[in-house]
Amino acid sequence: MKKRLFFRSLLAVAVVAGMAACESADTSTSRPDAGVERPYVVASQGTFSNTTTNALLTAESLDGGTIGMESGLVNDGASYWVFWGDKYLYGLTYNQGNAGTTRSYVMNGDYTLSARPAEYAVRRFTTVGVYDKYVMTLSTGDGPTEWADDNGYLPKSILVSLLDVEAETYTTNDTLEEHYLAENFLGNGEFVTLAGIEDVDGKLFSAAVPMGLSQYGVKADGGKWVKPGNEDLVKTEAGGSGSGSYKEGELQWTQYPNECWVAIFDDETLSTKRLIRTDKISYAAGRNKSQYYQMIWAAESGDVYVFSPSYAKTMSDERQQTTLPAGVVRIKRGSETFDDGYYVNIEELSSGRSFLRTWPIGGEKFLMLMYDSALTPAKTMKANQLAIFDAVAGTLTEVTGLPAKDVTSGFGNAPYAEGGKTYIAVTTTDGYPAVYVIDNATAVATKGLTVEATQVGAIGRMMPH
Repeated sequence: MKKRLFFRSLLAVAVVAGMAACESADTSTSRPDAGVERPYVVASQGTFSNTTTNALLTAESLDGGTIGMESGLVNDGASYWVFWGDKYLYGLTYNQGNAGTTRSYVMNGDYTLSARPAEYAVRRFTTVGVYDKYVMTLSTGDGPTEWADDNGYLPKSILVSLLDVEAETYTTNDTLEEHYLAENFLGNGEFVTLAGIEDVDGKLFSAAVPMGLSQYGVKADGGKWVKPGNEDLVKTEAGGSGSGSYKEGELQWTQYPNECWVAIFDDETLSTKRLIRTDKISYAAGRNKSQYYQMIWAAESGDVYVFSPSYAKTMSDERQQTTLPAGVVRIKRGSETFDDGYYVNIEELSSGRSFLRTWPIGGEKFLMLMYDSALTPAKTMKANQLAIFDAVAGTLTEVTGLPAKDVTSGFGNAPYAEGGKTYIAVTTTDGYPAVYVIDNATAVATKGLTVEATQVGAIGRMMPH
């Protein structure tokens, strides 16, 4: 189990904003002090003199010191960085919904970094993770044209992309297979998106987030899936923008905000599924624009914890707002049902606040990126505070020792955990970003490695390959 936790703690998924073109890393190798053991890897971006550069840096330690971008492996940047164990680092490019170039990197015997030869044009994704031998992405989009209804409306389908790490291949599920259909996934007529990819004893666990009725779903079965009294929720014209856009004839967002579903699959093909449901929490996903952040995690014990921020509290129509507080439920190891005896109300522990992100940090503890106020339809809250949730004790402890909130402009999108410590990047308005070291037992943070850059994305550890 310790080996399994170590693998998961190395999964650092981070957004790096402002993708600017720079020197390609097709054949380059980083040249820090070659031969010095520098196993820690930091994905950074620097904008100086109106020029933006992305670089992968290496460091001897995350607990202190300073590193600069001049010795890093220059690359084209990425939307998400994913460590596959301690062997490979993937930079997945997600560019406004269009395909982008994805590359992977390896650490050489002298602790320099090199790009692997293969490149991939990955398609749109809304959640990403590691399952078995793959870096895996998921999203929901239009299904095959052969399945269009009499109105020409296409059913929604789950779009799967698999990057086979060792073989360096990329495959997608562009085939006519009914088990990929996202329509009526839960038996209520609504389509879903899957949020989170968690490998639990060889099975794939993911939260199934109901998204409302597509044009296809509104018309299906004579329109029976529109709940009585909700007819006016069906859009009469297209509108919205970005991830909030909608089409005429859709019923946008779920009619069932007071329940949470988890899908359990036997493998990456999604050809089998078991669905489990609880009414203790709302759906289990953090949301930011088109991305659905993972809220389902296996702890060191193998128990699976499922978090809900109750994001449906932000819906504008009361019929689509959840009445359930942000909370946590559990699935015991080896079980495929929710543990009826376990529930923690996060809002009771945090003066009514919710959270945007969660990450496992060792044992039965999780780091949480908390909002500064309660979720409301006004959506004025900011996710600018950290806390540690102890799932066994049922406690939530605010992290202290971080920079003042008035100078903190952002946190790294994924921490790295080892040895009872959690490392997370903090960006401030009065200096360079720095890695802060959080003691998991005390929730006290101290300043560690300073990075002479503008932003810091992924933090992880790699071993020579």
